[in-house]
Amino acid sequence: MTGTILKPSRRALLRGAAALGAAGAIGSPMVLREARAQAPFNWKRFSGTTLDVLMVKNPRSDLAQSGEKEFTELTGIKVSSEQVPEQQQRQKAMIEFASGKPSFDVSNISLHVQKRLLFKGKWMEDLRPYIADASLTAPDFDFADFGAGPVAYARQADGSLDTLPTFVDYWVVYYNRELFDAKGVSYPKTMEEIATVAAKLHDPAKGIAGFVSRGLKNANVPVWTSFVLGQGVETVSPEGKLLTDTPEAIWGAELYKKLNKDSGPAGAVGFNWNECQTTFMQGRAAMWLDGIGFATPLEDPSKSRIVGKVGYGIMPPGPKAHYAGMFADGIGISRGSQKKQAAWLYIQFMTSKARQAAMLRTGAGAPARSSPYLDKELIAQSKFGKQYFDCLLASAKIARAGLPQIVPVTEFRDVFGVALTNALGGADVAAELKKATETFAPVLAKSEQG
Repeated sequence: MTGTILKPSRRALLRGAAALGAAGAIGSPMVLREARAQAPFNWKRFSGTTLDVLMVKNPRSDLAQSGEKEFTELTGIKVSSEQVPEQQQRQKAMIEFASGKPSFDVSNISLHVQKRLLFKGKWMEDLRPYIADASLTAPDFDFADFGAGPVAYARQADGSLDTLPTFVDYWVVYYNRELFDAKGVSYPKTMEEIATVAAKLHDPAKGIAGFVSRGLKNANVPVWTSFVLGQGVETVSPEGKLLTDTPEAIWGAELYKKLNKDSGPAGAVGFNWNECQTTFMQGRAAMWLDGIGFATPLEDPSKSRIVGKVGYGIMPPGPKAHYAGMFADGIGISRGSQKKQAAWLYIQFMTSKARQAAMLRTGAGAPARSSPYLDKELIAQSKFGKQYFDCLLASAKIARAGLPQIVPVTEFRDVFGVALTNALGGADVAAELKKATETFAPVLAKSEQG
């Protein structure tokens, strides 16, 4: 393109960016760079402010808290953050959002659970105007660096972006290579083979389970839905029809039951991801199915007994399809906050290229930004080997939503979580799924009416 380039007015920039945002984009990176070049960015403009941040307890929150001192030095903004276990954090956030007076300015959000609830309640700020505002967004923020997939996952039906995606969690099979080698067992080639291999490696006399996964009601549902994906279907059709008592859903639940009953550790019915993680990293389980975002402590000598022995396996194919369950988290600003602009500085810092690269380097999860995956030096220096990164990238290519994208996701997990728990206790799988489907059907129907 040739000719004179005229710098548009600030008002025109924001108007144009907003229009593009509504169409599914945030605005031309070139135009935004032009706007931001007009004046140096002021990180100190909200110095003296204190932000309250509600976090989910996980390795990514540990990473964020480790960066708070640097953020305060950069901005003069103090951070008061709290990590709360996943299910309790979701409950706390929803209760406080509904009250209209949340105690936090910024919150972590599970997009696979809370996305549509946030939209329905209008509880979070649309971040598009912040991204387009040159006085609030640093010139090196580079929104275009966020992957199209994660952004699409975070974007609401009307085009608004009330969270920025922070990471995408692909479900993988962690496995203990030492235990596999000792028995001369190969990594399973199919979902059915997971059960076969688990049975060969199960050794209760030595305190070793062949397989471990979440057994706790609600938390256990993504394990089941991951297996159902192997039948080429989800638990709720795109048209909103429940497929939770079909032969495919029953097959997935039967496999879940078999693995946990025949090859799981004692007490697994009460396990969430953290109990599974502890069991696996203490060398007491041969395989663990869960999100790749829980890898960090596995290679930490101060916490793990299996450093250097961990295998990272792509979810094997099912009878009809090959998918890896996909989940994602985001971060956003509470609409009830009185410190929204300072909160946006916090979000920028915590989702910067450097912080996202640190997430990948430490094994805390798969970043939503694209640039970390192109950093060969970062990958080479990581304590996580080539198999980890190969597994992550291969899983991304076969990723599919691991939970139905509906408003009452929590209720879905509660109802079907009880069915799975009952099945582990000896109840008939098909009968439990039929009962749960009948219980949940009116809840889903009602949620779609309002």
